[in-house]
Amino acid sequence: MSTSVGILGTGSAVPALAVSNEELARRVPGAAPDWVVRKTAIRSRRFAAADEATSDLAARAAALALADAGLGVDRVDYLIVSTSTPDHPQPPTACLVQDRLGAYGAACWDVNAVCAGFVHGLVTARALVADRPGAHALVVGADVYSRILDFGDRRTAVLFGDGAGAAVVGSVPTGRGVVAHELASRGDASELIRVEAGGSRVPASPETVASGEHFFRMIGRGVSGIVLAEVPPFVDKLLARAGVSADEVQHVVPHQPNGVLLTELVRACGLTSATTHRTVEEYANVGSASVPLTLDHANRAGLLHEGDLVLLLGFGGGMSFGACLLRW
Repeated sequence: MSTSVGILGTGSAVPALAVSNEELARRVPGAAPDWVVRKTAIRSRRFAAADEATSDLAARAAALALADAGLGVDRVDYLIVSTSTPDHPQPPTACLVQDRLGAYGAACWDVNAVCAGFVHGLVTARALVADRPGAHALVVGADVYSRILDFGDRRTAVLFGDGAGAAVVGSVPTGRGVVAHELASRGDASELIRVEAGGSRVPASPETVASGEHFFRMIGRGVSGIVLAEVPPFVDKLLARAGVSADEVQHVVPHQPNGVLLTELVRACGLTSATTHRTVEEYANVGSASVPLTLDHANRAGLLHEGDLVLLLGFGGGMSFGACLLRW
């Protein structure tokens, strides 16, 4: 691809309701605040209001990203929403976001690669813009996990929050933007993260609701094991493709699964010389929103400088993996 494509602007949005570990402990048996911090480093998270859905957060983040890029909604050609908690099974949440924004010139669709989805969407957007220079793509990662958590299961209930992050993708000067990307999947590990009912395999019924089959389920140790085994060589492959050493990466913007695993993973990837941007302590794991929300926080804090190498790293259910190296 001869056209350089990168990120022109970022935005993020979270619900107003902040839920501390102390408040959550009153709802989740056995989730003592000090236990949550020791196991996850999470101190707070945001939960959506009763009338707030994924598309609401996504539209807010998208509008902020467009403002940051200095673009109107009429300049959006593609609108991609990455989510595993859509407003409805159909229509696509992206179409609802389009309607809220008034971006009626955009083609819209959803991506579901769970917590790796934003990076998958970004790589797709890069290809589309490179094929049609002058076009713009709006890529959003948004999830409302509070709707599908089993608050009787402390292993998962303490980990997640709600939020959205977005990026505007377009042509950038030569030498900037996406340097390289890597995508991968491990369908043989699909049982590690799942919502069992509500699809064509196990349709919704009074029985599936009563038995809790619509709740999010995760085999935590299995996820940690495959992430620590698979992600470091995955990152090595990307850096080799880019002709870059780990020491040359200035910023890592990873998925925020929990703070303890995140620290261990960055060390295993040999990226300790880079600044690892973290939002997990304040917002917990916000699913597909983790990478773009954290990127927006770093961008708005003025921490990313022109020419810096920024590694975006997502991983989640599927199992799915996505990494993208950017020259900011």
